[in-house]
Amino acid sequence: MNLFFKPAKTLGASLLIASAFIAQPVLANGPIGEHVNHLQANLKSYNEEVEWMVGKVDTLVSTYENKGAKAVNTDDLIEYWESVKFHSAIETNLVPVYASIWQGLYGVKMAIDGGKSAAEVRVQQTAMNNALWQGLGAVKLAAKFQQKGLLESVTATASKEMTQSATIDEIKHKLDRVIAKLAERLQDEATEIVHDTYLHLFEGVEGTLIEQDANLVEALEKDFNVTLPKAIADNKSVDEVRDVVTSMQTKLDRAKRLIEKAEKNRKDVF
Repeated sequence: MNLFFKPAKTLGASLLIASAFIAQPVLANGPIGEHVNHLQANLKSYNEEVEWMVGKVDTLVSTYENKGAKAVNTDDLIEYWESVKFHSAIETNLVPVYASIWQGLYGVKMAIDGGKSAAEVRVQQTAMNNALWQGLGAVKLAAKFQQKGLLESVTATASKEMTQSATIDEIKHKLDRVIAKLAERLQDEATEIVHDTYLHLFEGVEGTLIEQDANLVEALEKDFNVTLPKAIADNKSVDEVRDVVTSMQTKLDRAKRLIEKAEKNRKDVF
């Protein structure tokens, strides 16, 4: 199986992006930032962040090209992406493009970690850059819809209606629904469940989990944004996708234990 990112066809992409924004309610759980409700005012900053990302990744790839894998730390790619405000701007407005950026980042990371040639790494870098610029275009379009009142405000706080440990159970249930939809041959609905579960549920527990096990969070983010969507897009069998989901649910079981421990510790303190 080819795990590297392949950019999607762009024919009619602007129309698809536009239709994704109109009257789309958004709830973001986690440290999103109020800036996502003021996209137009932050477009200059987002543009600068994309340029910074492109430059940082290019420097890393050039170092790999000239000095080899030992001279770079590919985990920095994830750090770069998660450090910019643009990260949450695209996440709250068009999750499929957000997932494409993650796929592009991991394409570069896996090519380097796998000892691929510099030319092959550059191919992945180009795909990542394309995804970033597509994401910026999506946010600019979202800003126009937001100014016209066609986008609902993002609530940048975690839901209080459900405990975090219960949220993990709900995430596992949603992943089971992904399998069910695939069995019904409803690929688009399965993909939508993956994206919505990540944005509306997993983001709500991410902050607590990062404090307990940052590596686990990174692994699950990759699963939600790269591994599972790609398995669906590549028309893997239901059994193959179920294997991905089972692996994710095992990680979520660990996440639940960590969260329950954190919840107990907080109760003991108070």
